[in-house]
Parts: sequence; structure tokens; C-alpha cells
Amino acid sequence: MSSHASIASAGTASAGLERFTYDDDVVRKFVMATVVWGVVGMLVGVIIALQMVNPMFNLSLQGSEWTSFGRLRPLHTNAVIFAFAGNAVFAAIYYSSQRLLKTRMFSDLLSRIHFWGWQLIIVSAALTLPLGLTQAKEYAELEWPIDIAVVLVWVVFAVNYFGTLAVRRERHLYVAIWFYIATVVAIAILYIFNNLVMPAGALKSYSIYAGSQDAFMQWWYGHNAVAFFLTTPFLGLMYYFLPKAADRPVFSYRLSIVHFWTIVFIYIWAGPHHLHYTAVPEWASTLGMLFSVMLWMPSWGGMLNGLLTLRGAWNRVATDPILKFFVVGVTFYGMSTFEGPLLSVKSVNALSHYTDWTIAHVHAGALGWVGFMSFGMVYWLLPRLFQTDVAKPSWVGLHFWIGTIGILLYVIPIYAAGLTQGLMWRSFNAQGVLEYPDFIETLTILIPFYWIRVLGGTLYLVGAVLCLVNVIMTWMRRPAVYDVPVHEAAPLTAGFREPPLPPSKLPQGSVTNFARKLDVFAQLRWHRTWEGLPLVFTVMVGIGVISASLFEIIPMFTRRSDIATIATVTPLTPLECAGRDIYVSEGCVNCHSQMIRPMRAETERYGEYSKAGEFVYDHPFLWGSRRIGPDLARIGTTKSSPLWHWRHFALPTDTSPGSIMPPYPHLLAKELNFGKIGASVQALKALGVPYTDADVANAEELARAQAKEIAAKLAAETGPTGVEDRQAIALIAYLMRLGTDLNKPVAVPAAEPAIAGMPSPTATSARPTEGPVGVPSDRGGE
Repeated sequence: MSSHASIASAGTASAGLERFTYDDDVVRKFVMATVVWGVVGMLVGVIIALQMVNPMFNLSLQGSEWTSFGRLRPLHTNAVIFAFAGNAVFAAIYYSSQRLLKTRMFSDLLSRIHFWGWQLIIVSAALTLPLGLTQAKEYAELEWPIDIAVVLVWVVFAVNYFGTLAVRRERHLYVAIWFYIATVVAIAILYIFNNLVMPAGALKSYSIYAGSQDAFMQWWYGHNAVAFFLTTPFLGLMYYFLPKAADRPVFSYRLSIVHFWTIVFIYIWAGPHHLHYTAVPEWASTLGMLFSVMLWMPSWGGMLNGLLTLRGAWNRVATDPILKFFVVGVTFYGMSTFEGPLLSVKSVNALSHYTDWTIAHVHAGALGWVGFMSFGMVYWLLPRLFQTDVAKPSWVGLHFWIGTIGILLYVIPIYAAGLTQGLMWRSFNAQGVLEYPDFIETLTILIPFYWIRVLGGTLYLVGAVLCLVNVIMTWMRRPAVYDVPVHEAAPLTAGFREPPLPPSKLPQGSVTNFARKLDVFAQLRWHRTWEGLPLVFTVMVGIGVISASLFEIIPMFTRRSDIATIATVTPLTPLECAGRDIYVSEGCVNCHSQMIRPMRAETERYGEYSKAGEFVYDHPFLWGSRRIGPDLARIGTTKSSPLWHWRHFALPTDTSPGSIMPPYPHLLAKELNFGKIGASVQALKALGVPYTDADVANAEELARAQAKEIAAKLAAETGPTGVEDRQAIALIAYLMRLGTDLNKPVAVPAAEPAIAGMPSPTATSARPTEGPVGVPSDRGGE
């Protein structure tokens, strides 16, 4: 039983009222975790920014395989999203919900399980990601045991939250609660269905989806994780803490209703716009683009509702640094939600995709919106939670200005880098030849921009450190025993009915009855009824998320014509499968794409464009979202020398002068665990990859045989000898396979007796098996 029940039954309450206290202890824990993990996540971000300007910061040559960019980049994203932003979200929800619902959280025990469970998940991520234990899916890298822990902790949180709604003493749900409900419901659906995997070991698994379908599911999740973990809960934060800090009511109740429901029903459709010009069906990415463009208006409605809440209080913004944090945060929300729809437009996306433009866009939202809203909330909460004055009030304003300058020094040069990158990639000279055929040329020119980013990120980190020190110093000044105020409120009365809706103000006889009913509906007074029915409200949110998802998922998984098979595409060999696992483990997908878009600049640079049928056995897909290095979809057709790859792993600048790729000496020295390959092949077979029982049983033997062949070629090219058991050999086998399936000859079936008037059987083409000549049917509608 929660403690609020026993307090409520104490005998000194006023007549008809119940007494209760708020659980601020768990809020203190989440606030402290927010600032600690924020510093950790931002420190890792500065480290990987340094790695982008000089590979020596990877520490590879110093014997560290755990600090390379490929392994630290997912640690940075997970730390900032789930540790920093996640703890800030939970602090906001636990503090504001108790006060808005006039009740203590449903269970103190569940609150503690939630807090400590979430911190253990973060620590697990911090340990496993640098070890190379990853699913290689953005914002969903954690392996299956940790995924299970995430789901269990989320269930604990959901039970605690909906239990609190059930015992509330305030009938109507305030707008912040709506956004919290959307977060709880949507994240549960997104996380579970994107992370369905087939385990192949204690810390190894493969996505149950493959190729184009896996890409679709990933960005259905990835885009909406931003929507429902970094947007909706922070909008709830905005709707509570901004009016509190400004001491002003929310500008428009009606606008908040329109803002909420359009976000819930529209946002979920927008994910596929991340996959323009890839091997997903064109209808999917076009649909994502249309809904992304529609998102601009409701998003700006929320921004304006936040900024206009400050009407009559703008004079305080000049002197109150907490309001400064909130105002700049909401402004960055508006900028990001304008730029997001812009980047979803195909013509813009063709230029921006895979470039640093996307990185600048993401960090403008993360540093400006998420970061500043979190810091503003922390500073507002400090005196209320620790019941003492902020230790260093002047540092709050200093933090604001250092952070603001840091954001600008980060995003402005990276926007410039992204535009430079995209324009150089597609630049042709007067003779119609690529002006910058060597990818390195388009990278080295960006190094000055990357140095400025390091400066900006460092300044932002310094601001976060100031915040952490300020929080600790304030905590040290706390009273020996916290004062726990006792509140009183009447319980909800049974049988309550909302008053009838007011009649239309339109004069009778001048308009139709339908117009009068529409006028009543437009007043949105009916929404008050829903606000008193949290179960109905939650169901409606669930319907919005699930229905929109199914409208895209069902055709994606049932229209077989969207993924035309290619006869020459066959599963990877056991050794190549092991090499792909190493590719995943080292985080190569964070720097290299495997998706050639059907654009002249890309086909001239990399070869024939990619087709959906090439990826039908890829669990997970490895198309990437950024090119710090060149695309590798056809690397097997251009780099067929084992010695080239070996030298590239040993010292990338030896084969590619100017490269910022770190060396991988551990791949040349560490032995490959051939004994685990069979389990991987077995797991992939269970997912439908057409391996035979013999392939599974003989996986180790087959892998060793192919490794010997590659090692022999390496030795014949004056490379090292006796290295057939090294991890690098498996990775070389995988890279040498990429892109070669389209060039394979197809075995002609045994001749059959000719029948008069009928053509003789012919070999199956290496091109898609459906569609007329010259029309690639697997492009999904192009």
C-alpha cells in the first residue's frame, strides 16, 4: 500500500478533506541523476568530436579498442537521450503530476524500483556499448537482455503512473498530463515492436525484420522515439514549469487541445521520410514526407502557446535566467520543428541526407530544446526540492550564456559543413565528370568546421559542469531534516457528471442545425469530459498511435511486389556472417552507409544503385544515416585485395591519405571465435535465411576453410602469413562480398524438351524478377 493511503486516513483532516504529502525524495534522485549523466554524456560527445578532427583521440594505437568512435558514438547518444533527457523527463513527471493530480505517487516502492532500475540500465549500456555489444540500430543499440530490463522498468513506471491517475483528487487532467500519458503509451509500443529479436547468445541477437522492412521499422521507431521521448514529455514539462516560472496561465487552452491531438495522430506517420531515395517503397517515404510537412503547424502552435504564455512577463526574462533557459529552449523547439518538415521534402533531403546537416539539426534540438528545458527545470526545482537557496545564483546566468554561445558555435559550423559536404558530393565539372571523385577530398575540407564544433561542445559541457557543481553545493546546504508539508484536498465524488454543453451562439434560423452543432464542437468544451476520464483518454491515444502505425506497417509487410527478389542474391557464408558481426560490433555503420541512392552523383561515385532485393537476408539492415567515410555497398567490386583491407585496418592513412578513420590493430591480433559462428547461423536460419541444416552443423568448418583461402591470398600479395584465425580475416571476407551478388552468373537449369511454339527455358536474370526491362520494380512505385 502506498504511504498516501495511511496519511489520508489520519484523523486531523478538515471535514470532507483528505490529508497527503508529496514524494519529493524520488524527484531529488532523478534531478541529481539528470545532471550527473548529462555531464557524462556531453563529455563523451566532446571526446568523439575530437576523434573527428584527429584519429589519435581514439586511442587505438595505445591499445584501446573500447574508445573508438564507432563504439563511443552510440554510448554518447544513449547517455544523452536515455540518461540525461530520460532522468529529466522522470523528474518532471514525478514532480508535476503529484501536484496536478493532488495525490502522492501510487507506490513509493514502485517509484524507487523505477529509479534504481533505470540507473542500472544506463550503467549496463555504459558497460556493453564500449565492449561492442550492440544491435546497430540507432537509439535501439542495447542488446536483448537490457531491452527486457527496459520493458520491465517501463511497465513498473506505467503501473505507478496510471495507478496515480486512479487515486487522484483532481478530476480534470491538465494538459501536461496528456503529454505524459502519450509518452507512456507510445514508447511502450515503439520500443517493444522495434526490438523484437532472435537471440544467438547471452549478449547477441538479430532483428526479426530484414532489409527494407527492418529499415522501415527502425525509422518508425527512431523518428517517433524523438517524438514521444524527446518531444511530448518536454512539452508536458513546458506546459507546467514555464507557467510556474513566469507566474502566468497558459496562453490558450483550446490551442493546447489542438496541439496535443494533432501531434499524437500525425507524428507517428512521419518516420519513413528518413528513407527517401533508398530501397524502401516510394509510397512509404512519400507518405512520411506529407505527414512531416503537416507537423509544422501543430508544432508551431505549441511553440506559440509557450512563448505567448509569457505575455505580461517579458520584462522578467531580462533578469530571470531560468526564464531565459525556457524561452531559448522553446525557440529552438520552433526552429527544429520548422527545419524537420523542411528536411523531409525530397528535394532538400537529397542534398542533406548522410551529411552533417542532419547532425546540426539534431543537436540544435538536443542542446537547445531538450538541454535548455532540462536545465531550466533543474534550476527552478533546486530551492523547492532542497529547501534552501541556490548556492551560486550568479552561475545560473553564466551557465545560460556559456551554453547559448556553445550551441551557436556547434550548430553554425556544422550546418556549413553539411551544405559543403552535400554540394561537393554532387558537383560535376564542365566535362560532366565528378569534380571531387575522391571521398577524402570532401572530408578533409571540413576539419576546420569540426574544430569549431569541439570548441562549442566544450563550452556547452563547461556549462553543464557548472550546473552539476551548483546542484551539489546546493544539496550540501540542505536542512538536516526536510520539511514535509501536509496538503488537504477533497476526494473525487462518485457519480459526477459534466454540466451540459452550452448552446451554439449562432442565431437560430440563420444557419442549419449542422452548423450550430459544428459551432458547439469547435468550442472544444466536450474535451472537458475526456479530461475527467483518464482510461478513455489513454485508449484514444493508443488508438491514434496504433492505427497510424498499422496503416503503414501492414502494406509494408504484405505487398511483396515492393521487394522484388534477385536470383543471384544468396545468404552470406558463415565466415562472412562472422565478419558482418564484427562490422556491427565495431560500429562501422556509424561512419559508412550501404545504400547507393538512384542519383547520378552517387552511381558515378559508387556504382549501380541499391535495390530492395539485395537486403532480404540482412538482419539488421546496415544502411547507415551518415557518411564520415564512403558508401560500402559495392566495396567488394572495387576493393578485392585482402592486402588493401589489411593495411587499411592497420593504418588507414597508409591506403587513404587524409582519412580520419582510426586504426584497428586489435582486429589484426585477436583470434576469431569460430565456435560461436554456428549459433549465429542457426539464429539466422530460424529467421528465414535459407541456410540448410548442414550449413549450421558445418559452420565452423566452412568458416575455417574460407579463412584459409583469404589468408593464402593475403600471403600471396606479400602480406603476413599464419593469420587465418584473426578477426580481420572475417571482416575482410564480409567487405569483399559486398556488392558482388549482382555480378554473379546464374546457373542455367537443366535443359527441358522443347515444345513447339514455346520458348526454351532461360537463366534467371540477376536483376529483380518482377517488372518490365529497365523498370526496377523493387523501387516500390518509382
